[in-house]
Amino acid sequence: MEASIKHHLTVGREHYVAGDYEQAEPHLEKVLESYDGFADVHNMLGVIYYDTGRVNEAKAAFERAVSLNPHYTEAALNLAVVYNELGRYEDAKAVYDRATSTAEGESGAIERLDAYARGKIANLHFDLGAAYEAVGLARHAVAEYRKALDLCPTFVDIRTKLATTLRDLGRIDEALDELLGIRESTPEYLPARIQLGVTLWRAGRVEDARAEWRFVAARDPSNKSCHVYLKMTEDGGGAPSDG
Repeated sequence: MEASIKHHLTVGREHYVAGDYEQAEPHLEKVLESYDGFADVHNMLGVIYYDTGRVNEAKAAFERAVSLNPHYTEAALNLAVVYNELGRYEDAKAVYDRATSTAEGESGAIERLDAYARGKIANLHFDLGAAYEAVGLARHAVAEYRKALDLCPTFVDIRTKLATTLRDLGRIDEALDELLGIRESTPEYLPARIQLGVTLWRAGRVEDARAEWRFVAARDPSNKSCHVYLKMTEDGGGAPSDG
């Protein structure tokens, strides 16, 4: 490797690892002017482009990284994220499937992925679930949210979304199981406590619902939703029937 390329590569990586993308970018681009075959350089530039809102440039960089190294899991996941943002959900799923099948083939099981990769895949499932839900395919959304939680069971925001989707499907008991589980493991996660109140209300358990909203209001007095819910149910009624 020429000394100048090695210098730009070393300095570019150092700035990238430090999170100084503005300083890293020109060095990494200088590397590619001399040699286009570093998959990790394309991936780093893709991250920089994505971080600065240049989504199409990021897509091209990640595509090049994956073409150079089809087993490059991080670049494949980054490309899937970009495809998903561009609305190319089938392409995102195809890239994701290739990435996970490669990981399974090389390491033996998806469970051996590091926390970063697991989190990225979980968020891809979440985004795909949200896309399904947006077009009225809630049951498909539930499946994707569950896949996300299989990877990252502590992601309480995804578990809360799963619960609200189950509730909207009329699967109240399943929704309550999820929300009560969150309350047990992460009692201070207020968005789930609000939704637990709504779900209890939907089940006709008005006083239990009010207890959840009072809990939230005591910790977040500015939460307007809880005050509205408490006002609406102060006579002990107002709960929708199951039928």
